[in-house]
Amino acid sequence: MSDLDSPVEPRRRDAARTRQLLLDAARRRFIRDGYAATTVRDIADDAGVNVSLINRYFASKEGLFEACLGAAVTDLGNDTDGLSRDEIIARVVARISGRDPLDNAYVMLMRSSGDERIDEMRRAILISHARKLAAAGTPGPHALLRAQIVIAAAFGIATMRSALQPEPITSADPAVLHALLTDLIDAVLPR
Repeated sequence: MSDLDSPVEPRRRDAARTRQLLLDAARRRFIRDGYAATTVRDIADDAGVNVSLINRYFASKEGLFEACLGAAVTDLGNDTDGLSRDEIIARVVARISGRDPLDNAYVMLMRSSGDERIDEMRRAILISHARKLAAAGTPGPHALLRAQIVIAAAFGIATMRSALQPEPITSADPAVLHALLTDLIDAVLPR
């Protein structure tokens, strides 16, 4: 029996893995290039799958963006639920001082889709995130404003590292960046 005569085994589909590949590729593209400049073909090529699978799993590019944004929202929400001020700050700092600036929920939240529903979701998670951070810190008349300033600084750093990429912040040692960010946050949001 030759190789041509042997039965061909069908390729196994792994929907969960394919969906995750698409989400990971899309998140990186949306963070790096923005919503408007990203094409579904770019995402499919990065994920190593057929472009038609985006419609199968997400209905459209907007649906995929919404799923990426939803994952960022969940990621940030889980980052702060039931944690102390120091634990929240440690997670914020870890998120923005990580090795990969293109894997950052803050950057994902900054990207607009042009869809009012999605933009409202972004605002809601940012407000919630700031309130949790303010509630975990020292009470005072400007607690929420201080928390929003911390988040704005996190956004700025995330933007510099992912989009603008100036040195030395882009390739800064995570431990050094972590120490400096902690000092900054402690100054704005005292214990």
